Amino acid sequence: METPKNETFRDSIGTLTEDGKRAWVYPKKPSGRYFEMRKIVSYALLTFFLAAPFIKINGNQFLLFNILERRFNVFGLPFWPQDFYLVVMSMLIGIVFIALFTVSFGRVFCGWICPQTIFMEMVFRRIEFWIEGDRNKQRKLDRQEWNAEKIRKRAIKWSIFLLISFTIANVFLAYLIGSDKLFRYIKEGPLEHLGTLFPLLIFTAVFYFVFAWFREQVCIIACPYGRLQSVLLDNKSIVVAYDHKRGEGEKGRKKFRKNEDRQALGHGDCIDCLQCVNVCPTGIDIRNGTQLECVNCTACIDECDHIMESINLPKGLIRYASEDEIEKGEKFKLTARMKGYIAVLTILVGMLCGMLLLRNDVEARVLRLPGQLFEHKGETLISNVFTYKLVNKTTRDIENVNFRLRKVKGEVKVVSNSDSFIVPAQGLAEGTLFIEIDQSQLESDKNKLMIEVYSGDELIETTNVYFLGPRSYN
Repeated sequence: METPKNETFRDSIGTLTEDGKRAWVYPKKPSGRYFEMRKIVSYALLTFFLAAPFIKINGNQFLLFNILERRFNVFGLPFWPQDFYLVVMSMLIGIVFIALFTVSFGRVFCGWICPQTIFMEMVFRRIEFWIEGDRNKQRKLDRQEWNAEKIRKRAIKWSIFLLISFTIANVFLAYLIGSDKLFRYIKEGPLEHLGTLFPLLIFTAVFYFVFAWFREQVCIIACPYGRLQSVLLDNKSIVVAYDHKRGEGEKGRKKFRKNEDRQALGHGDCIDCLQCVNVCPTGIDIRNGTQLECVNCTACIDECDHIMESINLPKGLIRYASEDEIEKGEKFKLTARMKGYIAVLTILVGMLCGMLLLRNDVEARVLRLPGQLFEHKGETLISNVFTYKLVNKTTRDIENVNFRLRKVKGEVKVVSNSDSFIVPAQGLAEGTLFIEIDQSQLESDKNKLMIEVYSGDELIETTNVYFLGPRSYN
């Protein structure tokens, strides 16, 4: 079956030519009220991104994701591998939130918050406008011979792009290894830390490749969110939409002519100026409807509003709207699906908050020494040997740590010079301990005991073990 003419744009990606070559996108420099709001949001997020790994709270880096050493800080709170269940819960919350956000507002995240879009449109693209000029000047520069002007502009642009990519790579590295370690490596010199220098250069090359050449292809080809959008959107989702009923009229679009009554002639408000296409950073025509390539950046809204204003027609021909609002005039409201996502999200957030409140500063693990059963000491005393590991998740030393038994008379002996010890800040203490209990206290050959961990007289953690004794034949 032949594809209808107005749907042929869906048969291929807009950034590829008919013979499969790259169709370079030269977007027009955006301007307008939405663009000004996006600039505020983008520069606030850029400031946060650049500052977060260098901010300290109680000695902890604000954000740290040290995968190799398995150390993580989130908003200044340290997390360890033992807290992985919190990561799983956070990921579930993230997935449900993305689903809810997409069902409600489409791909707004991509246009307003995504780091790829922010760096591309608010940093690299603006530098390109500054050096090479707007859309037409960039096209002209690409077509002209490699003369002194072109070499100079391209050399300046590529050098700045490389410098920014190197800066981003260093900040990214600070998130992974810690800002203190990064500053120490810089002070000691790159040749002393080649194992870190090579990944840094690789990150720099990747960022440069993405922002200097791959560009919008990341959003169109590489990012899975565009595909997720097509699954989650429905007629009630708010997206950047073209009001085709108003724009097309009965007889379609028509070029603007002064003092012409368009409505009387049956034509819509769209004057087919193509400015919405020219300003689009992914090169699509929003008038074709919702498309995978659209990142909801609102550049077409600003440009169309400017055109409508200049020819004395109402703004909003392209706007944030749902398909049902355009077709039926229905305003946005929560659907049953949205309410379901909100309910699930509320439950998951509540569970995460509860887990965070119940999370202890110390993680204790006491395990039986492999291959050991029990030992008689004297006539009635039974002894078991265990290994212990205490993880201190705080930034302070925990002193005078000792073990006690709950509800059972017995003695816990740590194999050290004293029965108390120190667990260092963000470190661990491990060793061996003996538990000795009178046989009369044992109810069976396998008894569940609770061990309490104290810092001085303050209870900081509890854990369970099984204590073995002789089998009773009564």
